[in-house]
Amino acid sequence: MRSGCRSSMVSPDSTVPRSQAVLLQNLVCGYDGAAVVSATSLEVAQGEILVVAGRSGCGKSTVMRTIAGLLVPVDGSVEVLGLDLWTADLPERRPVLRRMGMMFQGGALLGSMTVAENLLLPVEEYFGRLPDEVGARLVDAKLAQVGLGGTGELSPAALSGGMRKRVALARALMLDPDLLLCDEPTSGLDPVVAAGIDELILELRERLDMAMIVISHDLDSIRRIADRVLLLHDGEPVALGTVAELEQATLPEIRAFFHREAPAEGLGGHTLSTRLRQGTP
Repeated sequence: MRSGCRSSMVSPDSTVPRSQAVLLQNLVCGYDGAAVVSATSLEVAQGEILVVAGRSGCGKSTVMRTIAGLLVPVDGSVEVLGLDLWTADLPERRPVLRRMGMMFQGGALLGSMTVAENLLLPVEEYFGRLPDEVGARLVDAKLAQVGLGGTGELSPAALSGGMRKRVALARALMLDPDLLLCDEPTSGLDPVVAAGIDELILELRERLDMAMIVISHDLDSIRRIADRVLLLHDGEPVALGTVAELEQATLPEIRAFFHREAPAEGLGGHTLSTRLRQGTP
């Protein structure tokens, strides 16, 4: 990645190197062979929260879907929990995919099922139907983790927006993942509820020591949870660093996101790429 803001990989609250959860090497991702996001290289440590940020349409979800094994890379490699996903065959990928949890934007809860039935979907995908008593205990434990004990028999329609987000997070945790992917976990929520989701994410990281990759364009949330931020602009990775580093950067596209300053007229993609090649922050 070309950026004047790049920092080395660090693990939170520790100077001891952590095991690597994700490694992207010159990853180009998109759809049907057409690139949406240009070459991106980075590492995510176990226990680290990396936020992929940028305005709508910049390619954030495309990157996450590629890491999750849902999109074949156009070029480059995706290594997750020690396995290169796209050189491995399906039997090799399946155990690694099982170690990933995904919280979808909007929750993606099925309205025809109860909360408990929604939570059991990933378990049944890999292990088949559990005995009722075992499934009930597992659901109760995961709902308690996200502060929603006793809601298993409710329908998603009976929940508030913040509660649906917590249920979606509980479902992502059902298989005790080593890597958690969260797509816009605070979108559509009022500031108080969003702050509660952020605190829950931080608490889960502290308690479970997972690596997390979070998509967000919510600046307050990014400032609360991010160990590092990958900032995308029009499909180009323009910066990788801590929030403090990026807030001090002078590149117009970075300031446009973190300080809501519109880039000067004429600073399009060509000028941006030229500045990055020259190493201008």
